[in-house]
Amino acid sequence: MSASADVLQRPCPVTVAAQQNDWPPSQVIRPKDGWNPAVFGREQIRGLVRRVFLWGDGRPTKQVVFSAAEPQTDVARICDHVGQVLALETSSSVAIVSRKKASDEMLAAHPLYTGRVPIKSWSVQLATNLWRVPECRLRDSIGGPEVGGWPACLEELRTEFEYCVIHGPVAGTSSEAALLGRLADGIILVLGAHTTRKATACKIKQSLQGAHSNILGTVLSDRRFPVPERIYRRL
Repeated sequence: MSASADVLQRPCPVTVAAQQNDWPPSQVIRPKDGWNPAVFGREQIRGLVRRVFLWGDGRPTKQVVFSAAEPQTDVARICDHVGQVLALETSSSVAIVSRKKASDEMLAAHPLYTGRVPIKSWSVQLATNLWRVPECRLRDSIGGPEVGGWPACLEELRTEFEYCVIHGPVAGTSSEAALLGRLADGIILVLGAHTTRKATACKIKQSLQGAHSNILGTVLSDRRFPVPERIYRRL
């Protein structure tokens, strides 16, 4: 069974063939390079960023949650790529809210102060307008460890960052993903192109809809192409 974006039954779902390799998002694409999976992945991410964050035809989309359908799907790297490209596409401030725990080195460099201090003061600045915000420290310093602290966290993020790319919990196992999808401007479900079953994706979709989450579309991760590369080079 092949998972595809039409499982969400949206007129224009977001679909990206996300590559899992590291890549410099500022790399210039030249015709002589031919077709390359990594370059194709960059263009797909760039298209997602422009369509979701910058070219929206409805209400402004500033805070977007990316949640995997299943635990084995890697969302962290997709969030990193989206945040990096978004920071290149705009001069506004961008936050990548990461689920990774803060390292000892980061804690030493950015101690957690008591009381309200700017989020940027204890986040890791990755570029001129890009910061990585550890979720654990965000919730500890603003909203508390409970799920109910998310409204305050998101509100505080809005005051400091124009855009937020949020690595959400696994949608298939956590009700917190649905909550975030309702509180933020929308949620994008990340499917394993060759692992997520259609029935699983449909069940998650129904759960998100039941929680009144704003489903923006899907991302296909680890997509492999059935057409030989030599044919793609001629396209």
